[in-house]
Amino acid sequence: MMFAAYLVVCFLVTAAHAQSNLEVRLVDGKDRREGRVEVYYNGAWGTVCDDFWADTEATVVCRSLGFESGTLAAFAHFGEGSGEIVLDDVSCTRNETNLGECSNAGLGVHNCGHSEDAGVFCSAQTVSAELRLVDGTCNSEGRVEVFYDGVWGTICDDFWDDTDAGVVCRSLGYSSGTAVGSAEFGQGSEDMPIIFDDVRCSSRDTALEYCPSNAPFDNNCSHAEDAGVRCTE
Repeated sequence: MMFAAYLVVCFLVTAAHAQSNLEVRLVDGKDRREGRVEVYYNGAWGTVCDDFWADTEATVVCRSLGFESGTLAAFAHFGEGSGEIVLDDVSCTRNETNLGECSNAGLGVHNCGHSEDAGVFCSAQTVSAELRLVDGTCNSEGRVEVFYDGVWGTICDDFWDDTDAGVVCRSLGYSSGTAVGSAEFGQGSEDMPIIFDDVRCSSRDTALEYCPSNAPFDNNCSHAEDAGVRCTE
């Protein structure tokens, strides 16, 4: 009886260490499909220790970011982070939709250094993003709309700049682009979702879906912040 009671107590303690809906990003990879896993906690971005880190945990991270599956990277493969180590002893079952749902040692509880920062390699995107420009005065400008997961939606202009616009315009056959924000080409319809937010492309990105961003449909915007571009022939 005492042994059974101990098992119950241990299960309750482990379950209490699961925190749902943690914001996650990938940092210092060559594109948005890979990188050091960072978690937003207590007002800052921190890292995850690679103790018990395996493909199961990597897959939970990658699926939450819109990919099909993931492969582990350990021992600070993508460089050492500088923030707090937020998660340690992470153990997932693959049924979770967010890393915070996995059991762990507790937020901020760890016995690691940044040389053990965990990372992931994500598989191909489950769906690719088709683009169009809407409500411009010509074909080479307009509000950027994305067809993603069966629906057309917009992009929030947070961090939207000419590098992001260039990726969009080149994917549409133009040479470069200039970013515009604040719904300069009008707002998307009320029933249209905002698909991408906090987009941060680099000049080497070849498609918008490879740029670092929040997970699809994860945003804190309104259509008054819909992003647009003016492309150069």
